[in-house]
Amino acid sequence: MWGTEMKFRINEDDALIVVDVQRDFCPGGALPVPGCNQIIRILNRYIDMFREVKAKVFVTRDWHPPNHVSFKAYGGLWPPHCVQRSRGAEFHPELRLPPSARLISKATVASIESYSGFDGTELEKDLRKERVKRVFIGGLATDYCVKNTVLDALKLGFEAVLLVDALAGIDQKRGDSEKAIQEMIKHGAKTANLSEVSG
Repeated sequence: MWGTEMKFRINEDDALIVVDVQRDFCPGGALPVPGCNQIIRILNRYIDMFREVKAKVFVTRDWHPPNHVSFKAYGGLWPPHCVQRSRGAEFHPELRLPPSARLISKATVASIESYSGFDGTELEKDLRKERVKRVFIGGLATDYCVKNTVLDALKLGFEAVLLVDALAGIDQKRGDSEKAIQEMIKHGAKTANLSEVSG
């Protein structure tokens, strides 16, 4: 199992970051991540916990221009996905984001690949403004945008807690998601599931 079991009590110095839970990454989308639908209910539970204690909720999204460098036609790995203002870029319809959730759009420049929610965005600035010290992170995909967001959070001096029951990975190569989790732990991420987090 991942890391050492411990309990976490959420407070106002914490923030939840929900990473890229968008239609194109779910069944029927352009780049579906296996297990996407299974984490929605759990993410909603975390969102409710953070709202109850008035902790901040942030949500990231891919917001690609149509000619983004990550697309195969432009030399990237992926089919076109999460194109700005498209249906596929919308959040999963069952994800219950509060009106107060801070929206972070990433990978918005055609020539720049950005997997991390911190890359080229206001996320760090917004977290500092709210005096956040610890971030809890879940969403899609474990082995790409979640991993890079967690690693950047740690580099920037935030404590990072990976919500292991609220993740789904692409696993382009078998085991990629597990390797990503181990890499995050190696760099200092803690792990938790619903039974270990309280409001």
